[in-house]
Amino acid sequence: MPRIPAHTLDSAPEGSKEIAGNLQRRMGKFLNIHAGMAHSPAVLGAYDGISQAITAHGSFDARTKEAIALAVGNQNGCDYCQAAHTLSARKAGLDDDQILAVRAGEVDFDPKLAAITEVAREAAARTGHVSDTVWQAALDAGWTDQELTEAFAHIAANLFTNYFNHYARTDLDVPAAPALAL
Repeated sequence: MPRIPAHTLDSAPEGSKEIAGNLQRRMGKFLNIHAGMAHSPAVLGAYDGISQAITAHGSFDARTKEAIALAVGNQNGCDYCQAAHTLSARKAGLDDDQILAVRAGEVDFDPKLAAITEVAREAAARTGHVSDTVWQAALDAGWTDQELTEAFAHIAANLFTNYFNHYARTDLDVPAAPALAL
């Protein structure tokens, strides 16, 4: 049961309505995560701000962004984000086997994607710390200093949503992500 109930567009506080409406148009529906965040214009605005900054200034393609989101979501055990980003990853061109591989940390189909998702996974697991070995592997795979810096924004955005879902106990309103084989 959610700790923070989902608002509707009509019931959202006045300070959240514009962002909420924009999110509904962008996503095709008012997702429970956004409907929970809408209780606080500061929370919804912070989420929207980092999302807009990534959109305006980021260089990663959709496939890379979704892979980072899946890696971070899996590392944090965020069922909501793994489910939502499974849908988005399919739209970005990852097939179901690749999505499961990214979530499991077993990316054997794309060495460059494997390197950046390992950076994301390790940063999420170790409060931002990434080992020299993992960092160097990302450089060796072709990621630049600029791209590895940008990766932090994607990691932070996903930590924000993962933690919010844990904090609020957001109800799942998208199909659950397939279970990983143990």
